[in-house]
Order: sequence, then structure tokens, then C-alpha cells
Amino acid sequence: MSGGTEVRVAVFPVAGRGTRMLPATKALAKELLPLYDRPLLQWSVEEALASGVERLIFVIGENGSAIRKHFSRDLALEQALESAGKHELAMQVRACALPEDKVAWVVQDSPLGFGHAVGLAAEAVGDNSFAVLLPDDFVLAQIPCLAQLIEARRTVGGDGIFLAVEQHPLGEVSAYGVLVPESESVSENDKVITARSVVEKPTPETAPSQDCIIGRYILTPRVFEALRAGQRGVGGEIQLTDALAVTVDSGVPLYGVRFDGKRFDCGQTNGWLTANRALADAHSSQE
Repeated sequence: MSGGTEVRVAVFPVAGRGTRMLPATKALAKELLPLYDRPLLQWSVEEALASGVERLIFVIGENGSAIRKHFSRDLALEQALESAGKHELAMQVRACALPEDKVAWVVQDSPLGFGHAVGLAAEAVGDNSFAVLLPDDFVLAQIPCLAQLIEARRTVGGDGIFLAVEQHPLGEVSAYGVLVPESESVSENDKVITARSVVEKPTPETAPSQDCIIGRYILTPRVFEALRAGQRGVGGEIQLTDALAVTVDSGVPLYGVRFDGKRFDCGQTNGWLTANRALADAHSSQE
């Protein structure tokens, strides 16, 4: 059955070079930079698992070995911690490991774009609706951002594409994929927006809305058909936004979800630092 009834698969495109964070990411994958008390990527993995995801697909690049190591058992480290009486820390390290039968690793040899990375996961995803999470986008929320998208999908019913969106000033829209709403009369209080398309990085003058897509998606496997065409878009790369527009043109419904929570762009230094401060404040208030 095309699309599946639940969202049990998540794709993490983590093959990027982290150029916005150089030189900090020269030898370390940006997804492994610490965000408060754990790597940035681990927050996204935990969000996916808390939202009901059961299978995790990582699209990795040249720094992929470090990512694989983090999510694998390190028996020597665990034993050393246990021997030192650091039992709670040993338990935390052990909890980082993911069951091998729940994980797939896909290698992106050439950096041909975000859409290219997602397309490489097609075989591992199979004939299932699936989530895509970008660890760069950290969302601090009472209900995980992905869980909010999944609930919106249940509420709407049926299959389709669901994108987490937040409103930005017109001067910032050129940095995002932007939703093309079905109607100009959508209330700002509406959480789920029916849309007719998306555009990648429009100018402020041509932007169809201020609803900017962030790194949480629920997609139908039909998007792989558009990605296989290999159409190059902005920056000469294979853009996921362009493939989404083609998929919607083929009849797949599209929705934007205005999520509850605070999103931080941890792919750039100031956003990453601000997220660290926010998490530190949140944990301090709980003590």
C-alpha cells in the first residue's frame, strides 16, 4: 500500500560539510557538535523515537565514521566508567547506542544537494511514508515537533506531504523554501495550512507567503520519482523543494504545519550558542 498508514521511518541527511560552522567543523561533523549535554544529532534522533519512529536512516558523508561510532556500543568505555563507579554516566553512554536492526547507513559520495541526499534513502525507505529531520534545526517544544506533524497528518487523514513552517519577515524568506498557500485568507491562528506548492529561496518581492519551511518533513515515497529525475535547482544542486513541487503537481496534497515551540538554527554559530543558552536555562529552571 503506497505511503503506509503510520510514520515509522525517519531519514537524517547528515553528509554536509558544515561550511557555515568552519573551522569548528573542519574535522568534526557539525551534527556531533555538543548541544548542552549531547551531540546535536542525538537530539533529533531522540525526537524521532519519541514521535513513534522505529527505523532510522542516516545519509552520511566523509565524517560518517564518527557518527556511526557515536551511535554504536563502546564496551571499553562503558566498562571503564563502571569500574570507576560512574554508573549513571555509563548508563547514559550505553543509551546512545542504537539497535543495529533499526538503523541503516547510506553513503553520499558527492555533495549534490539536500534533495540528492534524501533521494539516496529511497531503497532503505521502501514503500512507506517517512519523516526527514535536519539536525541543524533544533526545536525546543513541550511536544516534539515531529510528533506535532504526525498528529496533524492524523487529523487531516489520508496521505500527503506535511511540512513544518514558521513565519519570517519578508527580508529573510530568500534563505528558505516557502509555502504557496491555497488561499490568502488563511488565519494566522490556523495550525494546518492547505497549500498548492512550494518555492525555493524566493526574493522578498516574489515570495508567495512568509511561511518558511524548516527541517521537519513528512513525505510520501512518490517524492522519490521526482528526485530520480535529478533536476538541478538553486545553487546548481538537487533541491528537495523542487521535487516537492513536482510531486504536488502530480496530485499529492500538501500541508504546512505551524508548530508550537522555539526553533534554533544550529547550523550557524549564533543560533547554536543561543540554543545552548536556552537549554541551560530550561534545565536550571527544573532543578
